[in-house]
Amino acid sequence: MLRALLTRSTRWVGRWGMRRRVTVGFALVSLLLSLVLASLAWVLVTQAVVREARATALAATSVDAGQLEARMAAQGNAAAVSLEDLPRTQAVAALALVADRWYASAPTLGPTVLPGELRRAVLEQQVATQRVEVGDTLYLVVGMPVPGRDASFFEVYPMSGTSQAARALSAGLAAATVVTVLLGVALGRVAGRVALRPLERLNTAAAAVASGRLGVRLDDEDDPDLSPLTDSFNRTAADLDRRVVADARFATDVSHELRTPLTTMLNSMQVILHREDRLPEDLREPVALLAEELTRFRHLVTDLLEIARHEAGDQLVLEPVRLADLVRRAADGEAGRAVTEVDPGAAEAVLEVDKRRLERVVANLVRNAEGHGGGCTGVRVERDGDVLRVLVEDAGPGVPEEQARRIFDRFARGQGTTSTGVGLGLAIVQRHVALHGGTVTVGPRPGGGARFVVELPFAPAR
Repeated sequence: MLRALLTRSTRWVGRWGMRRRVTVGFALVSLLLSLVLASLAWVLVTQAVVREARATALAATSVDAGQLEARMAAQGNAAAVSLEDLPRTQAVAALALVADRWYASAPTLGPTVLPGELRRAVLEQQVATQRVEVGDTLYLVVGMPVPGRDASFFEVYPMSGTSQAARALSAGLAAATVVTVLLGVALGRVAGRVALRPLERLNTAAAAVASGRLGVRLDDEDDPDLSPLTDSFNRTAADLDRRVVADARFATDVSHELRTPLTTMLNSMQVILHREDRLPEDLREPVALLAEELTRFRHLVTDLLEIARHEAGDQLVLEPVRLADLVRRAADGEAGRAVTEVDPGAAEAVLEVDKRRLERVVANLVRNAEGHGGGCTGVRVERDGDVLRVLVEDAGPGVPEEQARRIFDRFARGQGTTSTGVGLGLAIVQRHVALHGGTVTVGPRPGGGARFVVELPFAPAR
């Protein structure tokens, strides 16, 4: 059962983040140390206080016993009845056993409060002390034999001062324990933040590499424990960068090599299509299918070139462009009909953009709506403060929420789609928009279908 409990506890703690575990660890260590030190301090201090109170009580009782012995020597045993006249300081009661007869200065604290063990020790001519509790009050009883007399003398001292000191000490130690634990928690948070700072830098660098910034590297660390991790990450990133550049160069070279025969085939196909009426009836359908496949092939080669340029680090070529005109030309041209609307606030907006890349963004979104979304129902350009938006809507089944982010990944295709595309168009859209400092998202269109929204920061051209 204990093993099962430990296993469940380990699994529960294992779900915590490292920073929380470091903080809790510091808090537990602080609590343990403070409890040990507080207990040790409480024991040592209370023992010292009790020893001091006992020593003081022994000294005072010895003086009073000497006074009693002197009176008895001068006046006889009857002097024992005047215990109230003894020069006591802190004692609340004095008792004397003279010739088997008890005398007491306080009727409420008589011989019955004296422990039997203490009385036997004094009768055997020993000095003894013992703490007793009467009601809710703690007392210290000191007993000693009267020198040269058949008598025993006892005095009762209150321990309220000692108890109050112990309670005050306990409260102080408890407060110190709480403060120590809080300091431990604060120190744990700081230590966790400092300890995890290299991991945060590693996470940031890894996220940057994952987003395509392959030139990111970690700074060299003076810490010998972190240097191997830094070197390993930098070597891995450098190798990945070289491989991606090589692959991009290869894709670029292959795409360029394909463009020449592809152009020849497309031109030849156009010649054939212009003379389609001269073709035999049984050849027209194969020629139409071949033309369709050549068109898809042209789009694939174009997308591969775009991806290759992006991976090779092709820079933006910025120029002032009226966004409404660019979107209308690209969208209407791809759809083959007028689908673009421009809000008055965005009609004259001029941006510094890469014209070729932004046209590709609009064309790919419209092509996606035409081929996968049941047709493009409209493209709208609008302005909202410092943001310009391009909205592309379609009449398809929409994009499920769980696929809304994955749809922009390379080679991603919607579940259940019958399209023969390879899934590069939207990946190109996301990368080109990101290069312009914008974002692209997809959501439902009121009335059904999907709505792609491209947001670009509005920095008017000067």
